[in-house]
Formats: sequence, structure tokens, C-alpha cells
Amino acid sequence: MGSALARPPASPLESRRPRLGIRPWWRTATRLAAICLLLLLAVPGLATDVPYLTGRVTDEAEILSAETREKLGTLLKVHEDQTGNQIAVLTLRSLDGESVEQYALDVFNTWKLGRKGKDNGVLLLVAPQERRMRIEVGYGLEGTLTDVAASRIIRNAIAPRFKEGKFDQGVMDGVQAIVGTLEGREPAAMDEEAGDGAVAETGTGKAESFFEGPELAWPERILIGAFIFGIIGLFTVIGVLTPGMGWFLYLFLIPFWAMFPIVVIGTRGTLYLLVTYLVAYPVIKLALSRTDWYAKASRDIKTKGSAAIGGFTIGSGGGSGSSSWSSHSSGGFSGGGGSSGGGGASGSW
Repeated sequence: MGSALARPPASPLESRRPRLGIRPWWRTATRLAAICLLLLLAVPGLATDVPYLTGRVTDEAEILSAETREKLGTLLKVHEDQTGNQIAVLTLRSLDGESVEQYALDVFNTWKLGRKGKDNGVLLLVAPQERRMRIEVGYGLEGTLTDVAASRIIRNAIAPRFKEGKFDQGVMDGVQAIVGTLEGREPAAMDEEAGDGAVAETGTGKAESFFEGPELAWPERILIGAFIFGIIGLFTVIGVLTPGMGWFLYLFLIPFWAMFPIVVIGTRGTLYLLVTYLVAYPVIKLALSRTDWYAKASRDIKTKGSAAIGGFTIGSGGGSGSSSWSSHSSGGFSGGGGSSGGGGASGSW
């Protein structure tokens, strides 16, 4: 009985197994490595491969000539000696899927551009593979090199040259524009001092300056513009077509045409639009006043108190001098079912 219940001798494999509660060293090492990897991924900024700060110009993408790098270094050193502002240029082979905004911020904070307490640093980052670029500005210079000014430099000084494949000239023009803005020089003065490499006001720049205004994406401009021009445009049409009351609307709408379009097309565009309104409105209204239907509508308002124009009924408002509009039920006035859309990204070419 005793021999039958005796445990058979352990096999060689069983003799090699670790005792219960003791883990093999390789399992422990694997788990520790996994934990370290998770910690690295969880800590912001550690996963970003920020290049070493080797100088004022770091050309990892190798898009700049040696002569351009030397000129940029000299220009930035002179500017730093005179003002204390630190400006650095970085070109990358690739952003590796990261946004240019986040990458530029990581580089700026890692390099710690600018003096402590003054935060007077600027970074120009270019990623040619993704066709993206960004001007990152320190807190201390945001009042001088504003977001609008940085965007204008990208659009007018850098992007046109990059589109032509002239990276040397684009970076040089952009840096000169940044330096000129920080030193309080106007673009014209920069052209005279810097020569061919300076930022010139090209035909493209003039065309884009017409639409300068708040930094809005094109979808926002379209939606806000549809709202603004839809309202004041409707009242403008009513004023042009309405006998008598139309001249009051002409004067009433002047401040609206002078202010609201600034949000969409900027100051210069609004000025042109206002002049067009001041001239076109009376010209069109006087031309319409000579037509038969306009004269008939004017007589109907005086005799009947209302007149039908284009599927709408204009009422005199009980002789108070005001006019009202109402649509005939059979007029079928409605939108055409159109749609609009657009897109764009600042800092690309």
C-alpha cells in the first residue's frame, strides 16, 4: 500500500522549475522594461526628438547653402548684440507626424531661446517634406512681433520664395523681415538697406493685403461674410427698389458698410467697398427711378398704399413714411440650395 501511494521521482524538467513564488530574472526584467517604456510615452515632451542647439542656424534638412548659413549667422549675431533678442533657424527633414505648432513649441522650450525673465526669443522652423513652417515667438516679443505680423511675413516674404523652390532666399527674406519688425523698420526701409535679399512688396503681396484683417480661416470668413453681407445686402436691395423710403436707408446703411466688412476683408477692402456703395447706390436708384415699373410702384404707394415689386408687396405703413415688405404666397421666393466650403492652413506653401 505504502509503495503504491509513494510519489514517483521528479523528472529532470521538474527539478529545474523555480519554486513557487520565485520569478525568473528575465520575467522581472521584461516587466520593468515595459513599465519604463510606458512612463516614457506618458511624460509629455520626452517622445519628441528635439535636435541639439548647435548654433543660430541648424540646417538638418540641408536646404541652405553654406554661404546662406554664414550670412544668417552673422545677421542674427549682430541683431542679438544690439538688442539682446535671440533668433534661431531650424530646418527639419520631417515632423514625423507631429504638428508644426507643437514641435516648434517643444524646440523653443528645450532650447530656451531668449534671456531669462525677458523671454525675447524667436524660432523660425521649416519642414520642407510636409511643406510647413512656423514662427514661434517668446512672451516678451509678442507685442512687437505679433501674430498678424508673423503671419504676414510667412505669406509675403517666405512662402512665395518656397513655392519657387528658392529656400535660401525664402529663409533669408523671412529672417530679414523678422529682424526688421523687431527693430521697428518698415518694409520699404528694409528694401533699401538689405538690397535684393530684402522683403519686397510683390504683386502677390498687394493682392493678399486687400484681404488683411483678423486672422480667420477661410471657412470662418465665408460664414461670417455670408451673415454680414446677407443682412446689409438685403436692406441695400430693399432701399434701392423702394420709392421714397430708399433714400433714408441709403444714409442709414453707411455706418454698417463702413464697419462690419472689416471683420472679413480688412480695412482697405472695406474702404473700397464703402466707396463703391456710396457711388453705386444712388446711380442705380436714379436709373431705376426712370423705369416705368418704378414710376408705377411710386404711384401705387401714394394712391393705394402698397405696390407689388418682384413678388413682394411694398406697403406705405399707414402714411407714416415707412415702407414694409411682404412676400406673395405664390411668389415662390426661396434659396437656390447652394453650398459653400473652403480650407487652408497658415504657414504652408
